Amino acid sequence: MSTLKQLKICIVTLVLTLLSNVAQAQITNDISHNEAFKALLAAKKNAEESNVLVNIAVVDAGANLKAFVRMDESYLGSIDVAIKKAKTARYFNIDTGKLGELTQPGGIIYNIELTNQGLVSFPGGIPIKNKDGKIIGAIGVSGGTIEQDRAIAIAGAKSIID
Repeated sequence: MSTLKQLKICIVTLVLTLLSNVAQAQITNDISHNEAFKALLAAKKNAEESNVLVNIAVVDAGANLKAFVRMDESYLGSIDVAIKKAKTARYFNIDTGKLGELTQPGGIIYNIELTNQGLVSFPGGIPIKNKDGKIIGAIGVSGGTIEQDRAIAIAGAKSIID
């Protein structure tokens, strides 16, 4: 067998191995649709109990939108904010409020919110972890005060491990 043919076989084998590992990683560490709806509904219940009208977004491990609800009469502008809070929390695996502390003028990552087609660096985005502590997605809430948004998001994220 020629060296070129052996090299091609090695490359194909390597690519297939990498793809199978990526596919497996996506499956084992990704939020299911049932979990996404559970988080969404827990957050919505908390918002209703707090008498706050919000938009709630849940993204999967790849930061892709998995579930969303816009409560009646919630702010239209909060739709995009909720989605971006969830994506930001997943992109950096951090509470967006904590990220915001680092993005202030003079902070170590000042202006990072200008990256990734726009990030949100104030409270309301929380990574979602499974019972093993692995991040499987994130939730973003927008429409209330930042304290309300954060509390509602935490209620949704915690529902997965409760």
